[in-house]
Amino acid sequence: MRQAEIGTPAVDIRRKLGVTETTFYRWLRRFGHFGVSEVRERKQRRDENRQLKSLVAELSPDKTMLREALKHTW
Repeated sequence: MRQAEIGTPAVDIRRKLGVTETTFYRWLRRFGHFGVSEVRERKQRRDENRQLKSLVAELSPDKTMLREALKHTW
C-alpha cells in the first residue's frame, strides 16, 4: 500500500505480489488507511479470535452433555 502511495505503478505492485487487479484494489480500499503496526495488530486479533472460536466450538458439546446430565434426577 505504501508503494502505491509513493507512486509505484499498480501493475508492478500486483505483479510482485502475484494478485489480481480486483484483489489489489480491494486490499487498498480495506487497508489503505492503516499503518503497518495497525495491520499487524489486526492480523494478531484475527488469529486470537480464530483460536477462541475453536475453543468455544470444542467446549460447547461438553457443556451441552453436562447440562443434559444434570437435568436427570438420579
